[in-house]
Amino acid sequence: MSQSQHPYHQTLEIEGMTCASCVGRVEKALKKVDGVAEVAVNLATEKAVIQSDVIVPREALVHAVERAGYEVRTQPEQVFELNIQGMTCASCVGRVEKALKKVEGVSDATVNLATEKALVHAHLADASALLAAVHKAGYEAQLQPQQVLQPTNELSERREQEASQLKRDLLISACLSLPVFILEMGGHLIPAFHHWVMQHIGMQNSWWLQFVLTTLVLIFPGRRFYQKGIPALLRFAPDMNSLVAVGTLAAYGFSCVATFIPTWLPENNVNVYFESAAVIVTLILLGRYLEAKAKGRTSQAIQHLLGLQPKTAHIIVNGQVQEVEIAQVQLGMQLLIQPGEKIPVDATVIEGQSFVDESMITGEPIPVAKNVGMTVVAGTINQQGSLTIQATAVGANTVLSQIIRMVEQAQGSKLPIQALVDRVTMWFVPVVMSLALLTFVVWFFFGPEPALSLSLVNAVAVLIIACPCAMGLATPTSIMVSTGRGAELGILFKQGQALQQLQETQIIAVDKTGTVTEGKPTLTDFVALDPDQTQHILQVVASVEAKSEHPIAVAIVQHAQQQGLALLAVEQFQALTGYGVEATVNQQQIHLGAARLMQQLGLDVEVFSEQVQQLAEQGKTPIYAAIDHKLVAILVVSDPIKPTSYTAIQNLHQLGLKVAMITGDHHVTAQAIAKQLGIDEVIAEVLPEGKVNAVQALQQKYGKLAFVGDGINDAPALAAADIGIAVGTGTDVAIESADVVLMSGNLQGVSNAIALSQATIRNIRQNLFWAFVYNAALIPVAAGVLYPTYGILLSPMFAAFAMGMSSVFVLGNALRLKRFRGVFA
Repeated sequence: MSQSQHPYHQTLEIEGMTCASCVGRVEKALKKVDGVAEVAVNLATEKAVIQSDVIVPREALVHAVERAGYEVRTQPEQVFELNIQGMTCASCVGRVEKALKKVEGVSDATVNLATEKALVHAHLADASALLAAVHKAGYEAQLQPQQVLQPTNELSERREQEASQLKRDLLISACLSLPVFILEMGGHLIPAFHHWVMQHIGMQNSWWLQFVLTTLVLIFPGRRFYQKGIPALLRFAPDMNSLVAVGTLAAYGFSCVATFIPTWLPENNVNVYFESAAVIVTLILLGRYLEAKAKGRTSQAIQHLLGLQPKTAHIIVNGQVQEVEIAQVQLGMQLLIQPGEKIPVDATVIEGQSFVDESMITGEPIPVAKNVGMTVVAGTINQQGSLTIQATAVGANTVLSQIIRMVEQAQGSKLPIQALVDRVTMWFVPVVMSLALLTFVVWFFFGPEPALSLSLVNAVAVLIIACPCAMGLATPTSIMVSTGRGAELGILFKQGQALQQLQETQIIAVDKTGTVTEGKPTLTDFVALDPDQTQHILQVVASVEAKSEHPIAVAIVQHAQQQGLALLAVEQFQALTGYGVEATVNQQQIHLGAARLMQQLGLDVEVFSEQVQQLAEQGKTPIYAAIDHKLVAILVVSDPIKPTSYTAIQNLHQLGLKVAMITGDHHVTAQAIAKQLGIDEVIAEVLPEGKVNAVQALQQKYGKLAFVGDGINDAPALAAADIGIAVGTGTDVAIESADVVLMSGNLQGVSNAIALSQATIRNIRQNLFWAFVYNAALIPVAAGVLYPTYGILLSPMFAAFAMGMSSVFVLGNALRLKRFRGVFA
């Protein structure tokens, strides 16, 4: 029997097998496990593939291998992404999560109603076991393949199809329900119409006609509620479909008895409620349709990002330009980019010059000049001039693809604020059904006549109005819209949790170089103790610094080259992290670095104290040079402050935040920069490994802290902070360690990220307040608490309309975040 004929298979990595007899023993042991159909053990790969027709617990397989005398390697944690179909409310989310977490080997499972996805973290679980668990819970699941992103969106297409089906069913239901509503309610509203019906149709004929039309409504447009709701009820796991199914069937069943077997009912209770059953289905379908349309709009940001990547590219082969599908472009290929074309891959410019619109990636509206040697990013638009580029990243490895993955990951995550909602909704539907039953009993035994009719109507109203859809959509829809909007503004939230944590931040700590400053220092001053040796010292120093990639080193080398000085041969170069560098040039030992390096060498730097004090007050950094353990000169490097830094700091102050700067610079230099920018606190002369201690000290003093950095040496601090914010023009290591990424180098993005975070959490709280207060207020009204005092009862039809509109309200409120412009431009 081939593997494809067995629906389940698992793979074990076996340790300790040395020969064919070992293979036989392992196979024999595994075949003895109940449920195993076939086993194939491979000595070369040290793997066993187990096929079965049922789910076989992994621990049983592992135990069998261990009893045979071998070991099973522990597998690294995997992350499975499942597309879930059939979820309609928050209680569905809870049930799917609960089912997935019960699967052996699963460490965590997060289900999102808005994205209709589940992220499952597992050490030992098999994908087939996860799919089976979801199916057993009453839903359908598919494993999301890890593939190269293409400009399509399966979720969006599915929602479009869902909206189309709902629109069709809504129109059918409305056409069938309208005559039922007119026949039954028209007489109550217009007495003359009642007389007309009695005279020309007759009450019994009217009821029969209503029965036929309502039956058609329930069987065709309304069947979705019964196909899902009844099985869920039989599994003792009712969801919103169960509420609708029970409510409408109660009204329909009662009406059928009144129509065909009226003698079973007390005389004054012989009434029909066909119009309630039919109109409830119609109104709930209306709510579902509006909800589906709104849901589609929540994922428009992802659609927009996916649409940035062109479908074709122009590659250069043997001097000829060929148009190919984007998937055919490979690393190293040369491409021609004409004016107005989208750049299809990440690449380096090898010929030509132009301006490129990068606003879709960075959020910055001003086009960026591109020359030979500069990088370009997939999805950006070449504005003028032709460019020849060489591909450096294609497919899923481009910056655009990584952005899309980050946004999807953030949209699928759960905020801490969602924990309360999850706890409530797991019990919500069973509690509502109990309340509906209690309502029926109280009205039946203590209500006025016709008691049975009133009991039924009020119980149905409670069932219908209490759907927890709005609760389930309150958080994920806001996250979807805000993270998508953030991506359009060049703000990437790698995890949804960062949205909640960022708005709780009390202090922002920023790295200086490359974050507050341009990160491109220039040599402004050079003072030698022996002026006659100035050129020689500069030549030697530049030769040593040419071995370093530090921005300060680059500035010194560029200055020497501008002076026409040739670089000398360098030996025994060594970087002294946090101190400087040392090397040998022409048999002379050279040391370059901070004052602490000179002090470590036992050299007195006071000789330059006057110059250092004056220069440091201007925000310039002194570097000391020593030849053969003798102090010979200082070089002064200035890193220009970014034009946007001052405004960015002021914006953070407007948000009520403190700002601290952490830098390795001399404290006088750091204080000078802080004074220019209005920074509240400075921690200077910090070694790279000391940044974590500085972050922890600020956390103890102020509370929750966000750290902003861009360099490799910022990665530990980014990880140690409550929220790490990486400037996207920085290094991959910094970006990988961060929770939030600013695609532009503009520090003002921090203010906008925090403002977006605050707006999102405010939006979520509004949604949750509406969802909870709506149910808390209207369930008692539906139960009839206002009747004794005011004579007010809630019609099941109004309850259906109100329930549908609650979800639409939540979605509409979340969509307001699409208009977020950033409070600080």
